[in-house]
Amino acid sequence: MQLQSESNPALNTVTAFRDDHIEINETPYAHAVYFAPEGEIHEWKVSSASDITTADLRAIAGLKEEKRDPMAFLDDAAAPQKPAGAPEVILIGTGHKQYLLPARVTAPLLNVGIGIESMSTQAAARTYNILMSEGRRVVVALLPYKESA
Repeated sequence: MQLQSESNPALNTVTAFRDDHIEINETPYAHAVYFAPEGEIHEWKVSSASDITTADLRAIAGLKEEKRDPMAFLDDAAAPQKPAGAPEVILIGTGHKQYLLPARVTAPLLNVGIGIESMSTQAAARTYNILMSEGRRVVVALLPYKESA
């Protein structure tokens, strides 16, 4: 399915989607990928939606692994804040069907103000293109159909 008739060469755009690959800027990728509107297209080492971990989401968002003090809840410190440069939302394309990620996986990012939305890969690709064209700070991670079973 052709998703975008024209693309801005300065921005990463999903230009087509097929059962066996995803095209970003008219370049096919047969493996899972994640990317933002600007920058590299990264290979994503996840083979199914059920394998996604908090560490995977933190990596997609560009966040460093945090070492938390187990007694930090006793401090009167304010709630954690979204790090500078972090995306507003991460879209997860989970293959043919939507797979809702467990709350334990998404909660650490939601708690710092980063939205996580999971949907079919085709819906995630379309939604990414819309949000990206609006200038939103979005990152998308897409599992091709063949890897999402």
